[in-house]
Amino acid sequence: MTGRYPIRSGMDFSNGFRVIVSAAVSAGLPSNETTFATILQQQGYSTGLIGKWHLGLNCASRDDFCHHPNSHGFNYFYGMPFSLYSGCKPGSIPESPNSPKQQLSFVTQIIGFGVLTLTALKYSKILAINGKFLVSCAVFDLLFFITWYTLYHYAHHWNCMIMRNHEITEQPMNIERSTSQILKEAHGFIERNKNVPFLLFVSFLHAHIPLITTKKFTGRSNHGTYGDSIEEMDYLVGSVVDAIDTAGLKNNTFIYFTSDHGGHLEAADGNIQLGGWNGIYKGGKAVAGWEGGIRVPGIFRWPGVISPNTVCDEPTSLMDIFPTVIQLGGGELPRDRIIDGRNLMPLLKKQALHSEHEFLFHYCGSHLHAVRWHEKESGTVWKAHFITPVFSPEGAGGCYDFKVCPCNGDRVTYHNPPLLFDISTDPSESSPLQLHLKPQYMQAINRIKHAIEEHQRTISPVPQQLSLTNNFWNPWLQPCCGTFPFCWCDKDINLTSAG
Repeated sequence: MTGRYPIRSGMDFSNGFRVIVSAAVSAGLPSNETTFATILQQQGYSTGLIGKWHLGLNCASRDDFCHHPNSHGFNYFYGMPFSLYSGCKPGSIPESPNSPKQQLSFVTQIIGFGVLTLTALKYSKILAINGKFLVSCAVFDLLFFITWYTLYHYAHHWNCMIMRNHEITEQPMNIERSTSQILKEAHGFIERNKNVPFLLFVSFLHAHIPLITTKKFTGRSNHGTYGDSIEEMDYLVGSVVDAIDTAGLKNNTFIYFTSDHGGHLEAADGNIQLGGWNGIYKGGKAVAGWEGGIRVPGIFRWPGVISPNTVCDEPTSLMDIFPTVIQLGGGELPRDRIIDGRNLMPLLKKQALHSEHEFLFHYCGSHLHAVRWHEKESGTVWKAHFITPVFSPEGAGGCYDFKVCPCNGDRVTYHNPPLLFDISTDPSESSPLQLHLKPQYMQAINRIKHAIEEHQRTISPVPQQLSLTNNFWNPWLQPCCGTFPFCWCDKDINLTSAG
């Protein structure tokens, strides 16, 4: 969205949750950040976002919409202002062992156990403890339990919602109907704007657990539930592309298909894999350094501009969307901030042989886990790992006990000297270079460390959007269609057509 490392805007955090945990928190993409949609909107483009947002909603009240897509350059928004999670789909996979519900339950039990222990000590006359204090602790524990239990009981009403601009149209959302609605909205946006310049960002709910698959695609794939979801997403993408072509926009529309991270290896229901597969690449979702967590598809189409069957093996980043789209839209990059992305068009049009990225820095929260160096002279792509997660069980390719690998603490390994791989010949990162065997080792490590020093000098302190205070559920920020806490409405029930 911003062409910048998330750490620059406070959208990475390590001592808590690394994503926004509720639609009713004050965390979100800061108002002083500029998205590519904002700049294209200023250039006269009609801008739309259809699908998932998950970059925040409100700051101080439930209707200030400071983080809403409409406040970040999108003229039109239809979709989920939060994220898809297990509570949105009845019967989906259970909570993970380190979920907030499990943690809150544990805290409740600890407080309760403490109250019982102090009560026993009081009446056994081992300690003199004020009775009012014990009653206050017991009441606090009860209220604490009622609060978080109620929150989770109604969480699917509160977080699983669909919005059209600032209006909630479904709460809770009908997950079985969302696919056809999102596709219908994408078609509608293209049809409404086919005679003007437009930017459309379609963020499908597919391939994210809980897996969404309509009856038409259920059981269709040879690769189980995940394969069914992928095949349906393929159909949806094809339908959007067909809508572009039908509108007569094929030759003057730039299309970019990608993903936001590697497969979630730890997501499973028994022996059924739900989170995808990363092939030869190590690690997956939330793993910030290994290739399986950060290597994603990049598929482009622009007939007459990008030659068919063009393959680019140069290191690029999703941050590159920002300058690429702005350049194509006739806008100018902001000059009051560092932009980390680079324009992709010279590579895609074969006007340049190499990516402008000499270094890419791979963060986990606010911790720098790995750095990629593209040595232009030799064409070698080096990757140095300074921190890696401890996979569990031993020998596994993910953090199966935690479901999401941590960024720091005793569940990571700090490497000194760093692990170094030649990604250009060893993309599976299976054979680290040995310091005493490879003379290139110290040359590469020293160059990477120097780049880190230069990069870190450009990082300025900013408010941490995902801190515990900003990323904590607030009832006064809770979007609600109807009467709180029973939030319910379905304003699109008569507008739905078959998918």
